[in-house]
Amino acid sequence: MEILTAVHTDTGLKKQTNQDSICLKVADTSIGKVVLAIICDGMGGLSKGEVASSNVIEAFSDWFEQELPFQLAQENWSEIQYRWDRIIKEQNHRIATYGRNTSSQLGTTLTAMLIVDSDYMLVAHVGDTRLYRLDSGIHQLTEDQTLVAKEVRLGRLTTEEAKTDPRRHVLLQCIGASKRVEADFIQGKAKIGEVYLLCSDGFRHKVTEEEIYTAFLPGTSQNEMEMEKQAKRLVELNKERQETDNISVVIVKIQ
Repeated sequence: MEILTAVHTDTGLKKQTNQDSICLKVADTSIGKVVLAIICDGMGGLSKGEVASSNVIEAFSDWFEQELPFQLAQENWSEIQYRWDRIIKEQNHRIATYGRNTSSQLGTTLTAMLIVDSDYMLVAHVGDTRLYRLDSGIHQLTEDQTLVAKEVRLGRLTTEEAKTDPRRHVLLQCIGASKRVEADFIQGKAKIGEVYLLCSDGFRHKVTEEEIYTAFLPGTSQNEMEMEKQAKRLVELNKERQETDNISVVIVKIQ
């Protein structure tokens, strides 16, 4: 199995700092390629969001370097999910404590994906960053943990109404600003021919799913340079359409 990756992030049109944080690690191991891809969106309306997002990224990066090799040797997949859950809860406590000590509010979303060759895939999700799978179509794998998404699921709002609802940025939970955080987990296996796309919400407001799918069509012979070029093109398209948030995307192509 070959795995191609690309990443691009941009501060955007209006914000002074980029509160999005990204982790992308690729390793060759005795059991095949291993990829860790993460996007964290520091809370745009809260102070020091970049502190929260970068701290979560650092915790997962340390886990990848220090703990994952032992877990891979044992092929102990349940232990990996357990450790991810502990990391998320530990970071929630740590960031909240930092906020209290500095009299500031801060928090971050999280969408993380681990691929262990064709053997195992794990996704962890908190907030409204997203993971898509592209194959014969485009599929949103994560479920937005927002107030309006919940209203849509309950049938109290339509999808179109949700796009302009004034409450559309209200999160049900995030790391660092919630008393308790319960991440959504997805387990599975990555397959040849699939493309995975992680993005902050700033990446998807002004472009359509069809435009995303067309840019990264599975089955095309894109190399990493071409994938990055398409990522940059879509980021610039968001800005042309006046997206004001930070904009970040990670693409992982299985072939």
